[in-house]
Amino acid sequence: MSKEVSGLDELAERARFELDCVNYPAREWALPREFDGVPVHDAVIVGGGQNGLAVAFRLLRERVTNIRVLDKSPAGLSGPWVTFARMHTLRTPKTVSGPELGIASLSVRAWYEAKFGKEAWAGLGKIPRGHWHDYIGWLRETVGIDVTHDAEIIDIEPLADGILAVHARIGGTVERVLARNVVLATGIEGSGRWMVPNMIRNALPRERYAHTSEAIDFAALAGKRVAVIGAGASAFDNAAMALEHGAASVVSFVRRKQLPKINPNRWIEFAGFMRHFTDLDDRRKWAFMKTIFDMNQPPPQDTFERCTRFDQFDLHLASPIDAIAFEDDEIRLTTPDGTYAFDFLIVGTGFGVDLAGRPELARFADKIALWSDRYTPEPGEASATMGGYPYLTSNFQFTEKVEGTAPFLKNIFNHTFGAMMSLGGAAGISQLKFSTDRIAYGITRNLFLDDADAYIASLKAYDVAELDTSAFEAKRDPASEAA
Repeated sequence: MSKEVSGLDELAERARFELDCVNYPAREWALPREFDGVPVHDAVIVGGGQNGLAVAFRLLRERVTNIRVLDKSPAGLSGPWVTFARMHTLRTPKTVSGPELGIASLSVRAWYEAKFGKEAWAGLGKIPRGHWHDYIGWLRETVGIDVTHDAEIIDIEPLADGILAVHARIGGTVERVLARNVVLATGIEGSGRWMVPNMIRNALPRERYAHTSEAIDFAALAGKRVAVIGAGASAFDNAAMALEHGAASVVSFVRRKQLPKINPNRWIEFAGFMRHFTDLDDRRKWAFMKTIFDMNQPPPQDTFERCTRFDQFDLHLASPIDAIAFEDDEIRLTTPDGTYAFDFLIVGTGFGVDLAGRPELARFADKIALWSDRYTPEPGEASATMGGYPYLTSNFQFTEKVEGTAPFLKNIFNHTFGAMMSLGGAAGISQLKFSTDRIAYGITRNLFLDDADAYIASLKAYDVAELDTSAFEAKRDPASEAA
């Protein structure tokens, strides 16, 4: 056995010991439920990446064990880290914590030191994304979370008594999974879709462009002229990948007159904001989020330098795309500065909130309250983008657009980037230690309150004697003394 494997095995054993030490109360308490004779899960978690696994782990620690995790990815590919994420390292500091839920032996630092050594951790700048993927897989195995892979959610159907039927295509067969609560942990785009402007869709052959979230054959871009639209970190990541694979040229087009220099995401990383943003009134929530949206965020310094070290890279600021055409086997982009020709286009235009566009929400998307239904911003502060976000409870639950029309929404939790307006953040690693607490609280609250009458009956029927007074009574019995 290698030293590395031995170290990780010893760490996993230590972590399980620590979990056992703090496993109080240890009793599984959620009452079993059936619907038409079919067992119902206490929670179904859609998404087996870091967010979904963290919620599952938190529920297990609450002794809610009748759960199921469904993930659309093949085994070993959950989350973006080995699929469409193309940065070298995570963007968060290496000291970030979250999925370990306060158990030190389950932290990424403990894992990294057991695998690579303490000196390696001390010399590490940021965590390589592949290592983070491996760490999450180790954590999942260590705490014992089962995930059903290749499970595509095609619908969520509200049934009677607050039960939800999650329709999942698993291995070519559609399965109906019943749940009392459903957590959507479906990634950054989980409240909508990746955005490709219609002007691109309508003008270009499908094989000549790709969104940054899609599979891209970068080797095929060697010797090609590549354009990138967008100024976000992912846009620069993909520009760097094209350059590193031998693209003849890469030009990034950015609407802004200058790249943002300040990252508001670093400012929000303190417990007061991350834990208590949701406790603010709507006016101040809007003010915070409007500021963050307007500031935007820059690409990380190392990502920017991955591009600028190549002479083949160019950056065009104040360059919105006015027109796109495909002529003479070339992509032609027209900006205020002129028209440029390319062989391939990478689209880094992010994602948009579109609940109706999500198959799991389409059935009742019109019943979900949005921020535009609940809040009217002050003059000069309006934002159609922000108004389109779902208006969630402090525990990540959807709310009704019209009270009484969709009471089942309290049983659906949105642990995606769509929760940002209501909770201050949700899809990132740094939020996990706070978001998982709130979601677990919401689920356990639902489970307990819904069955409160049954628990009262259980208490009244409880007859396990803890005190035995028979010896004392025998001693005091006069008949016993006479004998």
